[in-house]
Amino acid sequence: MIKAGIIGATGYVGTELVRLLKNHNNVDIKFITSQSYIDKEYDSIYENFRDVFPMKCTEQNVELIANEVDVIFMALPHGIASKEIDSKILEKTKVIDLGADYRISDREIYENWYNTSHLSSELLDEAVYGLCEINREKIKKARLIANPGCYPTCSILTLAPLFKENIIDIESIIIDAKSGVTGAGRSLNIGTHYTECNESMKAYGIASHRHTPEIEEQLSCIANNNVFVSFTPHLIPMNRGILTTSYAKLKDKLTYEEVKKIYEKHYKDEYFIRLTKENVLPETKWVKGSNFCDIGFKIDDRTGRIIVVGAIDNMIKGAAGQAVQNMNILFGLDESTGINGVSIFPV
Repeated sequence: MIKAGIIGATGYVGTELVRLLKNHNNVDIKFITSQSYIDKEYDSIYENFRDVFPMKCTEQNVELIANEVDVIFMALPHGIASKEIDSKILEKTKVIDLGADYRISDREIYENWYNTSHLSSELLDEAVYGLCEINREKIKKARLIANPGCYPTCSILTLAPLFKENIIDIESIIIDAKSGVTGAGRSLNIGTHYTECNESMKAYGIASHRHTPEIEEQLSCIANNNVFVSFTPHLIPMNRGILTTSYAKLKDKLTYEEVKKIYEKHYKDEYFIRLTKENVLPETKWVKGSNFCDIGFKIDDRTGRIIVVGAIDNMIKGAAGQAVQNMNILFGLDESTGINGVSIFPV
């Protein structure tokens, strides 16, 4: 059994980790921590766990927990993991950080975009970006995994084959993304109150969203060239889900079948990547509650552009599910173990 600790178990991502790992046949949850609910039983915080998972939340003592577990999940906002994780911790256990602290390899870029200091920048070269379908071989040998952000997961997976085959103009990328309200976390915020976001839709973080450098760095690695994107996220009045619509200029005139073969070439063996049929585009309702990433595309012959649509559940493939997928790879398990469920519909 894999002994696991979850740091930050009472946030939205934390509770999804608890749910997934509780049902994982190869995992024993040894510790759950919370700053707000120390000594509280978990099923008194979340009623859906009543009589199923009554473990008590403990203080956040990463050094102590590292002595007792095989893997630590850091389900915390940015700026915390870099204070807690160092080489001594990694000598004792593997770490999967669901925050942003190790996703960007350049310390200066991270500090500029996140407006905070990075306190373990010596680990940035070691950290592996945990986008499973792209970096699987590196993940297998890692001690520290940077679990990707939700927007980047959907954006990169939908565009990666086009970059790998060099069929698009890398200066033409526009990513229009939309997310459910859980993407903002569980902390109180006026912008995510029901009366503020219901029956409304808004763009935010225009030309300044912190996931932009993450997307650009990973696409640059794939393209072996510097990639800059116009990335605009939107808040949608739904609980969970991400839909990205990406636009790129094709270098040459291509048919639907030619592009389809490119996606099949790169994703035909990927369990969690599903290509939609022609003229059927992804919808968030078909991935909700699952670890799947659905991808579909249209070619606009009039403008010479390809429009690629991707859909994921931001809490699963965009966070907790991908973290479990990373854990499965780290410990030599089938990647789909514990996360191979079909999406929930209707919700």
